[in-house]
Amino acid sequence: MSTITLDTVRKVYAGNVEAVKGVSIDIADGEFIVLVGPSGCGKSTLLRMVAGLEDITTGEIKIGDRLVNNVDPADRDIAMVFQNYALYPHMSVYNNLAYGLKNRGMDKAEIDRRVKEAARILEIGDYLDRKPRALSGGQRQRVAMGRAIVREPAAFLFDEPLSNLDAKLRVQMRVEIKRLQRSLGTTSVYVTHDQLEAMTLADRLVVLNGGNIEQIGAPIDVYDKPASTFVASFIGSPAMNLLDVAANGSGLALKTGSGLSGTNTKGKDAYKIGIRPEHLAVVEGPHSGDGIGLEVKVNVLEPVGAESYVYASFEDGGPEIVIRVSSHARHEPGETMYLAATPEDVHFFDAETGRRID
Repeated sequence: MSTITLDTVRKVYAGNVEAVKGVSIDIADGEFIVLVGPSGCGKSTLLRMVAGLEDITTGEIKIGDRLVNNVDPADRDIAMVFQNYALYPHMSVYNNLAYGLKNRGMDKAEIDRRVKEAARILEIGDYLDRKPRALSGGQRQRVAMGRAIVREPAAFLFDEPLSNLDAKLRVQMRVEIKRLQRSLGTTSVYVTHDQLEAMTLADRLVVLNGGNIEQIGAPIDVYDKPASTFVASFIGSPAMNLLDVAANGSGLALKTGSGLSGTNTKGKDAYKIGIRPEHLAVVEGPHSGDGIGLEVKVNVLEPVGAESYVYASFEDGGPEIVIRVSSHARHEPGETMYLAATPEDVHFFDAETGRRID
């Protein structure tokens, strides 16, 4: 096990395309870090630089106390798990697991011990004589992880390893990866664009946008206190509702003209406010207490099992908002809904920069 340190790491491609813009992260020994963000945000490039598969333009990367900027991938003491498994189709599972160790000239008895231990941990002992074509997608991904485990590396690097699996199997494999990392205690860096996957796996999230870090923190902290409107809209499903508001005397008003109750103007004239769908309560009539009150018209009711989502709009325009309600609630299109949110559930952001205002 080992720490991983990235110090103002940049990656610039030909044509002055800056994919990673001075990223710094300190990853603790045994920590599970997830790099999450939309396509093109730089997360895979960052992982490949840690692995040594991409050159670093400027900055430093250390694994443990060793600077690895110019160290070959094979000498960095890391193991990668890719989304496409990358198994040798003509080899048995056993030989796929053992191949890298044989190339390093390891003793046969030690190879056998490591392969069988990895097979036990991943519950693939019954498949050691099979070829990859005889395995399901989930079993192949376990073999790919087993090939990383037998290395006993300082760190695991995961590059969207579950993206080729169906939805049910992805949930199962998420649990498997988290259990595995906890039991081995190996420092891990995991890349995904799936915010649910990121939230469930990470000790800490690193939310990336356009080559920059938007926020680093524990998943629940990122969810509860997003550092920007980008994080607020990216982390959470459905996303946080974001509304443009302006100071209106002692309170606030929507830019569309709909009134909001509340008194705190934060010393500025314009903001964005954010409210999670689960923090909008359905009330009997116009809200007059502390916090925020809204009046909207129902567009669509979307049942999703234990709960439903209502998509609604304001009479005089503005963005569509989402409200989480009980699965037993019935709201028809065109119906008027009155909503309320408590002050502690309303997030304020700078209207120009999008950064959080506490």
